[in-house]
Amino acid sequence: MKLYIYDHCPFCVRTRMIFGLRGLAVEEVVLANDDEATPIGMIGAKQVPILQKNDGSYMGESLDIVRYIDDLAGKGRLKEEIRPEVQAWLDKANTYVSKLVQPRMVLIGLPEFATQSAVNYFVHKKEANIGSFAEHLAKTDEYLQTLHTDLVGLEKQVAGERYLNGEGLSMEDIHVFPLLRNLTAVCGLALPSKLKVYTDNMAAASGVPLYTDKAV
Repeated sequence: MKLYIYDHCPFCVRTRMIFGLRGLAVEEVVLANDDEATPIGMIGAKQVPILQKNDGSYMGESLDIVRYIDDLAGKGRLKEEIRPEVQAWLDKANTYVSKLVQPRMVLIGLPEFATQSAVNYFVHKKEANIGSFAEHLAKTDEYLQTLHTDLVGLEKQVAGERYLNGEGLSMEDIHVFPLLRNLTAVCGLALPSKLKVYTDNMAAASGVPLYTDKAV
């Protein structure tokens, strides 16, 4: 199987997690961010992740891929439930996290941004949604102040060192870890102790490395 991704993409991280956590091999292929033809040729849309199955067919949509691979692994079903408190935290964090993360993705040497045209494509698309990257970078301290307050709330929901719910792999992990992982690209991020242990453990178990050593 092949998994077509961008390294920075949190939806791609979801799918990378399930392969690592369930111990299934996959070949990861990082597409250039401005490559529209390849994904459109596979699934009719410029989006990733895309799974190429063993029979050569393609599958999009991150959670569909997660469930497909989870079933294929045959190691027990991940829990679908997301606690209301965790969902509420995700809903709030997702209103501003992109302003911290997206401007940094083109600065840390990721393979999907190997060319200036790929960088320009990403910046143009994302700035149309969230505004000036330069302005958001200048507001890092302001955003971090809000984030650090919110992370204290999330830490209260950490029930175990390996899985957020303390019981087993769940959709909470599939949704929360990708966001935390991308936040490690932010210099000055201070994860509360329980969240740091959880994030480090999930990175190691899933095989999805953090950005701590690249943080800007």
